[in-house]
Amino acid sequence: MSRPFVTEAVMLAIYGEMTLTPLPVEYMIPYTSILELYELQESIEPLMGDAEEDLYVKQKIKDLVSYFDQPLNKKKIQKALHMPWAKSPFILIGEQVRITVVNALDTAPYGEKFDPIETELLLVSKREQVPILTDQTELIQRIIEQGIPVQVFDIDDFQFALEAETCTQPL
Repeated sequence: MSRPFVTEAVMLAIYGEMTLTPLPVEYMIPYTSILELYELQESIEPLMGDAEEDLYVKQKIKDLVSYFDQPLNKKKIQKALHMPWAKSPFILIGEQVRITVVNALDTAPYGEKFDPIETELLLVSKREQVPILTDQTELIQRIIEQGIPVQVFDIDDFQFALEAETCTQPL
């Protein structure tokens, strides 16, 4: 059985350890975060503080976009786009990691405090009862402050999150 997380597609490019796990993992990714990859790969704005790291991450983003654009993977993603809340068939990355793209469209419930992708992360997490994995400490803080009933892990705690028992009941 794989360990599920909700995360953004860019996290897979920035944190390579997410794709090289010792345990089976499933990442549920809102489709709009895949669209964000296209924007990030074309952006001239640096994503990382160090220029060498920035080039590396941008190359990883291009590689991930290219992988998602492969005919079979693209077809799987397109299947999820026919209905709100539909999920794609698994897209495999290596032996232990699979990705499910979720067509999460509802952005209204948290629109004032969270951007659209953050809102979709929250909604997928609540709907699927799966923890969020993020590197955004501000997002974690806002989730706590707003009392949103989801489990969230900082990327620095990834190894712990892999091994931790998650809440399977709503908080």
